Order: sequence, then C-alpha cells, then structure tokens
Amino acid sequence: MPIIKSAKKAARQAEKRTEHNEQIKKDIKLALKAFKSKPTAENFAKAQSEYDKAVKKDLLKKNTASRRKAKLAEMAKEAGVKLEKKAKKPVAKVATKKPAAKKPATEATKAVAKTTQSKAKAEKK
Repeated sequence: MPIIKSAKKAARQAEKRTEHNEQIKKDIKLALKAFKSKPTAENFAKAQSEYDKAVKKDLLKKNTASRRKAKLAEMAKEAGVKLEKKAKKPVAKVATKKPAAKKPATEATKAVAKTTQSKAKAEKK
C-alpha cells in the first residue's frame, strides 16, 4: 500500500484508468462479435468506430487498429457486405482577396489624395 499522499492518488487514478481501458476493450470485442455473427454495414461501421476510439484514447497503436480494420474489411468483403463510401464533404474555400494591381497614379488622383489628407488633419485638430 502506498504511504505518500501523491502515491495514493496515483494508485486511485491507475485503478480508474484500468477500468476505463477494460471497458473500451470490451466494447471492441462486443462490436467484433456482433459483426461476426451478423455481418452488416452498420455492424461493420460500429466495429471500425470502436477501433478508432481506442486509438484516440491511446489504448491501441494507430497501425494495430489499421491492420485490424483492414482484416475486418476483408471479412466484410467475403461475407458480401456492401461497404458504403462516405460522401466527401465539400471543403469550404476561404475567400482571400488578392491585392489589386496598382495603377500608375495620375495627377487627378494625387490631387484627391492630398485633399482627403488635409481634411483628415483638419478634423483631428
């Protein structure tokens, strides 16, 4: 048994994490079992989702989950499950304004610029 306060807390945290990890592993096994007993596109998606969640929680390595999902897809193909491809969402393009090409300044535009600058100075005072 830990004696130090921080060690006690670490033991409690480890216990909670272990329970949580075991639950995720059970969910994977249940989803896999459901898919094997009744191979449907819905069960296939559920099993893949469980693998993705395990990777997100750092319970499985990325390549391990990828390998298992590939095996799952192979099993689905053999069972004749039609895998639906997700429609890609259109990527929203951000409108970026390109600076307009500068035209050479004419005498008239120079005069207008001077008058606006002098008006701005007058308003500040």
